[in-house]
Amino acid sequence: MKDIVIKGGYVYDPLNGIDGEKVDIHLSDGKVVEKTKKNAKVIDASGKTVMPGGVDLHSHIAGSKINIGRLMRPEDHRKDEVPKGKYTRGGVGYSCPSTFVTGYRYAQMGYTSVMEAAMPPLGARHVHEELIDTPIIDKAAFPLFGNNYFTLKYVRDGDQEKLNAFVAWMLRATRGYAVKIVNPGGVENWKWGRNVYGLDGKVEDYDITPRQIVTSLAKANEALGLPHTIHLHCNNLGMPGNYKTTIETMEVAKAIKPKKGRKTTIHVVHCQFNALAGDNWMNVKSGAPHIAKYVNGNDHVTLDMGQLIFTDTTTMTGDGPWQFALWNMTGNKWVNSDVEMEAGAGVVPYTFKKNNPANTVQWGIGLELALLIDDPWKVYMTTDHPNGGPFTYYPKVMAWLMSRQARTDTMRELNKAVLKRTSLANIYREYTFNELAISTRAGTAQALGLKDKGHLGAGADADVAIYDLDPTGWRPSQYKMLEKAFASAAYTIKGGEVVVKDGEVVSTPLGATHWVDVKIPSEVEEDLMKDLAEDFKKYYTVSLRNYPVEDEYLPIQKVHKTRGAWK
Repeated sequence: MKDIVIKGGYVYDPLNGIDGEKVDIHLSDGKVVEKTKKNAKVIDASGKTVMPGGVDLHSHIAGSKINIGRLMRPEDHRKDEVPKGKYTRGGVGYSCPSTFVTGYRYAQMGYTSVMEAAMPPLGARHVHEELIDTPIIDKAAFPLFGNNYFTLKYVRDGDQEKLNAFVAWMLRATRGYAVKIVNPGGVENWKWGRNVYGLDGKVEDYDITPRQIVTSLAKANEALGLPHTIHLHCNNLGMPGNYKTTIETMEVAKAIKPKKGRKTTIHVVHCQFNALAGDNWMNVKSGAPHIAKYVNGNDHVTLDMGQLIFTDTTTMTGDGPWQFALWNMTGNKWVNSDVEMEAGAGVVPYTFKKNNPANTVQWGIGLELALLIDDPWKVYMTTDHPNGGPFTYYPKVMAWLMSRQARTDTMRELNKAVLKRTSLANIYREYTFNELAISTRAGTAQALGLKDKGHLGAGADADVAIYDLDPTGWRPSQYKMLEKAFASAAYTIKGGEVVVKDGEVVSTPLGATHWVDVKIPSEVEEDLMKDLAEDFKKYYTVSLRNYPVEDEYLPIQKVHKTRGAWK
């Protein structure tokens, strides 16, 4: 692979304090280096914006849920057929794109790393098979823990050490990266047609609460020294008034001692769906100012937007009770899925409409969160793909963040509820290019603990995005120009290889899969395995021996090792 020098561009590299300076970037052997060889290929980035490759910390791109969506939405695919290209395979796109198209379209936007945010452990092989099938981008998957039988058992028994060991073992067994929690306790109750409401509702058959589940898993996460905090989908998602539960949940994690080297102990996902005020859908309004005030006053929490897009999409989540509620509201197609002993899911197509008062409020909430939280290192740009809308709308979200004019023009098309029930019309803040780089690259990489991602310093992965936009001459009124540039990168470089040029995919290498390997003391692991073996025989349809994912499912892998803290 030939060395590359990117010359003359305006570089935004927040982790290294570079804010729009003209800096040459040298790439060699898949890494950013101080100096390249004399015969290095030169890319002239004069008049262009240069950033690290995008890092999406919350998306749904592989596994059972997205496949259910693919199967149930032929109408979704018909409107977005993707023909075979010179370097690319054919496929289908839109809200549930096929694996190949997913990799192509992320790369075309300058994204080089994407996290699959909800992996049922029993389906881990399936997830990894699809991640292998997704070209170009690096990826990782977050196993679901919040309603897992063993999690609930050890929380009930008050056995924190065994829970710690189980989390460590499960990450290794599934080749997973982070602890994902969805509606803790509520999905377990859904097996009996019920839910939990708030942090102190009772979980059927275990006599424990969501508060105990969140607290115990947060303690395990930090004791094990995992690179990312708990990745939490709060209780009461989609319910008017739920901002109170969200703040209460954030407060639960405040008492947890963080891993050495970071302040945070919780990441709240797609917070737009958990930032609703009001009593019902008729009077729903924004609770974003309350959440923003809390986040501004506390350093232990980060969140992502889950920005709503006005389009037809496919909602899918491990929160089965919520999807059942959405089906009752819409009468659309509905699939409910249960994963034995571990998790569940629901899938319902949905169209977010500009004339729907509740939808316009939701749209405003996502942007309020990003604009009212002072520190961009605490809030990251997502659409919770495909729940709030397809990830291909990221450039439009960028325009809303960076241009008040873009927000105003959109608000003119919406139901007036957005003006009356959110504060968005009175917010004048506009993101800078540096803040955008934090929200989509530097901040997300830092939150995930991916030290080689999200920056362009020596030793970083050679993942670079170059956009045909001069930031020194751009004005917020020219937001359509920004949308166009960020939708179609002039260059995307992945691992030192040019994979996109002028918006077209020109190479399709296989990216790496990241996972965490926690060292467990032999005596602790031996005790855990005896416990697992006994319950696997009683309850599972697969044997314990056949459960773990083999290395063959990760042909290119990046292992993050940690020892954790043990007695």
